[in-house]
Amino acid sequence: MLQDTQTIRYYQWLSDALVEQWNRGYRFDELRLYLDGYLAALRHSNAIEPYLIHRLEEEALRYLHDPTNFELPQAEPDYY
Repeated sequence: MLQDTQTIRYYQWLSDALVEQWNRGYRFDELRLYLDGYLAALRHSNAIEPYLIHRLEEEALRYLHDPTNFELPQAEPDYY
């Protein structure tokens, strides 16, 4: 579980970007490359501590492997 506020912000930005990329037609392999690049940029910039980047990576991988995060919401039927 992420507790650092800056790490949580990075997680939110990352999860939003992954869903956006999914909606554009990218799939798991491309999303994994995007995630790897994102994490590499964080490591290179020293934006947050390395152990926080590791936790972020674990949470992001968990998010990426959960298919319910990429389902389209079902429209409710109209009853008239």
